[in-house]
Amino acid sequence: MASIKLDGAGASKMKTLEEALVTLQSIHGMVERMAMEVNAKKPLGVMPMQLKRMAAPLVGSLKGQFGMIADQVSTMILVAGRGGGDLTKVRAYREQVAALRTAIDMAQRKVKKDHGVEIELAPE
Repeated sequence: MASIKLDGAGASKMKTLEEALVTLQSIHGMVERMAMEVNAKKPLGVMPMQLKRMAAPLVGSLKGQFGMIADQVSTMILVAGRGGGDLTKVRAYREQVAALRTAIDMAQRKVKKDHGVEIELAPE
């Protein structure tokens, strides 16, 4: 029976993507809290700045290996600095989070395909 194991480069890339996914989950939680505030007709206050602070390190960690995904995160950070209504910002944040999640999932599948090495398991 054969199984797939990642080589060294693949393991490094996968670790980077998994860390990015954890950070993205935190960002998603922040975006949903922002959406609840907008629905309650309350101001967002400092939430966009907190989102920027959460997302900025993600750009740095992804830039070396996954530049296009890092550029998507940078785009999301730019949305935080723009003017406009809070509802529009929340909608844009949700779209960006969904696009980032899709991009990370696709990158994980590509890493598994490109860096997967078949290993033989001992028969039971």
